[in-house]
Amino acid sequence: MSEGVYDYVIVGGGSAGSALANRLSADPANRVLVLEAGRPDYWWDMFIHMPAALTFPIGSRFYDWRYESEPEPHMNGRRIYHARGKVLGGSSSINGMIFQRGNPLDYERWASDPGMGDWDYAHCLPYFKKMETCLAGGPPWRGTSGPLVLERGPATNPLFQAMLEAAHQAGYHLTDDVNGYRQEGFAAFDRNVHRGRRLSAARAYLHPVTGRPNLSVMTRRFVERIVFEGRRAVGVVHSSPGRRAEVARAGEVVLCGGAVNSPQVLQVSGIGPARVLRPLGIEVVADLPGVGENLQDHLEVYVQHACTQPVSVQPYLQWSRRPLVALEWWLRHSGPGATNHFEAGGFACSNDEVAYPNLMLHFLPIAVRYDGSAPAGGHGYQVHIGPMYSGSRGSVRISSPDAHDKPALRFNYLSTPEDRREWVEAIHVARSILSQPALAAFDGGELSPGPAVETDDQVLDWVRRDAETALHPSCTARMGTDDLSVVDPRTMRVHGVEGLAVVDASVFPYIPNGNIYAPVMMVAEKAADLILGNTPLAAEQLEFYRRAQVGARVPGDRVPGGAGAA
Repeated sequence: MSEGVYDYVIVGGGSAGSALANRLSADPANRVLVLEAGRPDYWWDMFIHMPAALTFPIGSRFYDWRYESEPEPHMNGRRIYHARGKVLGGSSSINGMIFQRGNPLDYERWASDPGMGDWDYAHCLPYFKKMETCLAGGPPWRGTSGPLVLERGPATNPLFQAMLEAAHQAGYHLTDDVNGYRQEGFAAFDRNVHRGRRLSAARAYLHPVTGRPNLSVMTRRFVERIVFEGRRAVGVVHSSPGRRAEVARAGEVVLCGGAVNSPQVLQVSGIGPARVLRPLGIEVVADLPGVGENLQDHLEVYVQHACTQPVSVQPYLQWSRRPLVALEWWLRHSGPGATNHFEAGGFACSNDEVAYPNLMLHFLPIAVRYDGSAPAGGHGYQVHIGPMYSGSRGSVRISSPDAHDKPALRFNYLSTPEDRREWVEAIHVARSILSQPALAAFDGGELSPGPAVETDDQVLDWVRRDAETALHPSCTARMGTDDLSVVDPRTMRVHGVEGLAVVDASVFPYIPNGNIYAPVMMVAEKAADLILGNTPLAAEQLEFYRRAQVGARVPGDRVPGGAGAA
């Protein structure tokens, strides 16, 4: 292979980048280079590959870009920490390993925008199926021969069984598969965990094909900007510690850096709002005002209870037990280290006005935070909950022409009346489930937010103080055909220039209901066909579950006032 000249240069070896590298290099005539700024996902690194170790990479400079938002005006001026994967596999190497497609009506909503007709659920379903081998289900809803092997959470801990029964007692349906016919309801969750190990996008898509002579993967290579000749992208400038910057020339550049890095690279390269770029001395290649706008995310809280019986997994967090947990996992990939703990949960509606679920709940048989900290008192359990379709919109904007300087992230959490209303409703839903008779034998009382938080205003004050991101930033270079769109939904190319595509969570027009890893991988699978000019997979018209409602509104549409509006 000629060094420095490729058909495709993929910027980012994360979730989407790994999938694209596999699919684009399947044709030996295509020379493909992947540039990943982070470290390799070494086979011996148990902080990546042991599912229960997921709290260790988050916050570590070795694995995490460690972003923070600007002070959030509706969150008491707090800066919200945002972990993003800085390693091969990207955030799929440090995330919670929960696999959720989203609701089918999410993609009907995508398709309702001009030019987006081929992104409805019927057109997306074949790509969801293509990418997965679902060990707990098969056709017509699930795939059986894809790179991502999915295992269903065993959910055998008595707390999981009690939670599922409590959800049923609270009036919620128990569904067979939240990724199948009916998302709404509660069930064991699919996870990208296989045989006791994290199955990241790099392990599933990239490592099996690294022997291809037409595929090169370089880690610790930071892309500083895109190189243009006129309005055509012809390569990228990249650097690594201790080495001078180099140019990798490409027939096509594909950005796969995610909802933060992709708009940042576009902006420092002259693609974005001219009003933002010109004051920084950046020559404008294409004035695209939508680059970095429309930022969406999921915010969540932990409703935690003490547990009166010694059945939670809290003992395994004790430092004295961790070496034995690690040894058992290292030798046999089994035991407490082989689970991500997010084994069950569900999707619910916070009120009767929404057409489909607008809340997601994850249940854990432990009381713990993402950073590994736990409340005093030993055994506990918790529900992670938050609204899925906030009307709040934020932005990613560079503050310097240097790509090494982190951009300003503004999410504007809790900025709409509907958002605040649904937060109050969400806490009512969580408390309703956790107060049911099925959990009474375990319930030692609410630890967080605690019994002192009762009124709507008190709930919102607690959310402002305590909520964290669910780590699902998206929508900052959205697909579409209007003036604020960035990416052509038929080709994945950036409007107004040539030789440049974006494929990652930034191209979502709206955030889906659920964790975003599965939708990112679906987009990458479909984008590979679009970029290569292949005939897309045929649509599959399957009838999915719809609530029997008249006049229901689409989640995320704004409504005036409402309970808890402030």
